[in-house]
Amino acid sequence: MAATLPQDIKLHTKSRTLELIYSDQEQFELTAEYLRVHSPSAEVRGHGIGNGVLQTGKQLVGIKGLEPAGNYALKIIFDDGHDSGLYTWEYLYDLCQEQENYWNRYLKALADAGETRHGNMIAKG
Repeated sequence: MAATLPQDIKLHTKSRTLELIYSDQEQFELTAEYLRVHSPSAEVRGHGIGNGVLQTGKQLVGIKGLEPAGNYALKIIFDDGHDSGLYTWEYLYDLCQEQENYWNRYLKALADAGETRHGNMIAKG
């Protein structure tokens, strides 16, 4: 379990990314959009298997803040008002490890639904 705990976390508001540093050899940068569309919240995942809600128009979403949730998770506060997902350390590490697969699956789901990453959302400074 200790292997999934980052040594450092850096929020880069200008580039809208979250950097997770696990070791000198293992560092990841996750976009706010990627984290937002993969939120572990019930609002995104749904309340049962197959009840997830495809997130659209989140390309310009940013991260307003981070809060620890006990010793087991990180609460990410997004500038679109979403703040209900608790990202466990294991889930964050999985998002890092599987970033390419999850992102490609998300892009395919958008295309299949005829939706886009763009939306009417206006970036907030």
